[in-house]
Amino acid sequence: MDLDFTEAELHRYSRHILLQDVGAIGQAKLRAARVLIIGAGGLGAPLSLYLAAAGVGTIGLVDHDVLELSNLQRQVVHATARIGRNKAESAAETLTGLNPEVTVEVHARRMDAEAARELIPRYDIVCDGTDNFPTRFLLGDACHLLGRPLVSAAVLRFEGQLSTYKSHLGAPHPCHRCLHPEMPPEGLVPSCSEAGVLGAVTGVMGTLQATEVLKEILGIGEGMSGRLLLWDALDARFRTVKLRRDPGCALCGEDAAIRDLSAHREPAPLVCSA
Repeated sequence: MDLDFTEAELHRYSRHILLQDVGAIGQAKLRAARVLIIGAGGLGAPLSLYLAAAGVGTIGLVDHDVLELSNLQRQVVHATARIGRNKAESAAETLTGLNPEVTVEVHARRMDAEAARELIPRYDIVCDGTDNFPTRFLLGDACHLLGRPLVSAAVLRFEGQLSTYKSHLGAPHPCHRCLHPEMPPEGLVPSCSEAGVLGAVTGVMGTLQATEVLKEILGIGEGMSGRLLLWDALDARFRTVKLRRDPGCALCGEDAAIRDLSAHREPAPLVCSA
């Protein structure tokens, strides 16, 4: 592992290096890591900002949506002057301005099965920052089948949830289908664009996502695999629910029926980045 840091890097990351659980070796792990973020919106904004600030060496951004005025209430990685630009490109501009030491790879495209097969193997960890079930199920299936951990968050109105899925490692790790075996009927669960979301809620959940990604890279603390974190902003209350691996799960169970991404032939909807 390359522990050769420039004077500027030592100064930039000094507060990390002072931490016993991080140190120079941990900072070198962050520099060597590659993280893929799906959605440069409400969740992807704080997530990507904190990963870039932390010195994660390579950050991939997937989003083919363009920035709108209504996004700026929560998508703090963008700027008013960039309305009409691709979100991944806009976010990359901010991230490189924050930390020119990191490499930001822009993927201005839809996240469909082809993109999943092509992009996910290039990265160490995948982060879901979308707000539609087809994309979430695609990412959950793809990460299990392609052997990558998935750090997933979701927000709606005044609530958020967070978990990490590492079912590719085997028992006892559950997959996303252990929690949601099937997609809910269309229209049952509204999106943020339909139901609204308090902007700061996406900031909290995206920052929690970033924290879990950094813990996974560093190998410290207790991860979120097998646990679902629920937050109610109005009550200022967190609670954690135990997730168990389902032996009958169609994706990670003993007789799993899902062995490829053929069920995701249709392109996922526009990456509605929460």
